[in-house]
Amino acid sequence: MRRCYSKFTAYHLGFKNSNFLLFGSGSVTRTIATTSERSFSNYAAQVDQSQTKDNPVSDMLIDSFGRLHTYLRISLTERCNLRCQYCMPSEGVELTPNSDLLSQSEIVRLAGLFVSAGVNKIRLTGGEPTVRKDIEEICMQLSSLKGLKNLAITTNGITLARKLPKLQECGLDSLNISLDTLVPAKFEFLTRRKGHDRVMKSIDTAIELGYDPVKVNCVVMRGLNDDEICDFVELTRDKPINVRFIEFMPFDGNVWNVKKLVPYAEVMDKVVKGFPSIKRMQDHPTETAKNFTIDGHCGSVSFITSMTEHFCAGCNRLRLLADGNFKVCLFGPSEVSLRDPLRSGADDEALREIIGAAVKRKKAAHAGMLDIAKTANRPMIHIGG
Repeated sequence: MRRCYSKFTAYHLGFKNSNFLLFGSGSVTRTIATTSERSFSNYAAQVDQSQTKDNPVSDMLIDSFGRLHTYLRISLTERCNLRCQYCMPSEGVELTPNSDLLSQSEIVRLAGLFVSAGVNKIRLTGGEPTVRKDIEEICMQLSSLKGLKNLAITTNGITLARKLPKLQECGLDSLNISLDTLVPAKFEFLTRRKGHDRVMKSIDTAIELGYDPVKVNCVVMRGLNDDEICDFVELTRDKPINVRFIEFMPFDGNVWNVKKLVPYAEVMDKVVKGFPSIKRMQDHPTETAKNFTIDGHCGSVSFITSMTEHFCAGCNRLRLLADGNFKVCLFGPSEVSLRDPLRSGADDEALREIIGAAVKRKKAAHAGMLDIAKTANRPMIHIGG
């Protein structure tokens, strides 16, 4: 088995040639020098020149390392109907007053600025985005933005089954459903709430409505659900489910401990032993996940390795938080408010300048996991999953 596993690690990047070209904001093309096995030379994203030459404002989406950011994650709310241990402190969190959260019109206006600059994918997050009462109207308006190719959502699935048909009508293209255990009693322990059956129903409803794949996010935690890895892979046998194993990440209040982290290599080892026909897929340079297929399975399996094998050099993601703060890195504490200048009467050009300046300040890579654990950052429920 060790021999079988090594053939995957030998080409775990999925690309034979790792020297990608990046285009800087000043029309300067450069090749990122090799610094380490996990640096830009391994992961750097290719920027298509045609995406920028005819778009006078897309420069605001290019950082100082030449990365073009075409993916915006928008948190619609800080509220959630679960209390997942890795997301929220046991004592709860102080919620931002409703008056300080972005309104529907503010979300759509800011999203429009990003899309006009070259963002082609938006993901709605939370909290739990489906608890927001105007989510259908938000989806309708966002999906109509010219240039947007994909409108997605990450949800815990508790209320999704009854809301999904309408959301699909309103333009929701794809979805991720969070589920960390297949055992109902363990679900209640991990989320501090009941509802496992409703999440499973939401997965089936999504499949019935034609979503393919239905992505299932599973945060792997030692001693809690690492004994279910192969059970999750079994979900992909007969259904178009993409199970995504996510390394446990540190955020304020989730009592992160390196001992709880189950690294990608260990999870992969278990999967290979149970499913030796697993094969690596060809991933896009900006893909955060390492994607695999298994012979005879309708679905697929992916690994998100933020802690042990980061993918910063190919990062094309930006985050707009529910309170209007703009965040260029999930693990970085730096934020800038877009809500305040928006409400003070800033025009679109002024907002673009604020966004562009923040993007230009984005670092080459986030810190190591032990340093991240020591860095002040907001709870995941405030940032948006």
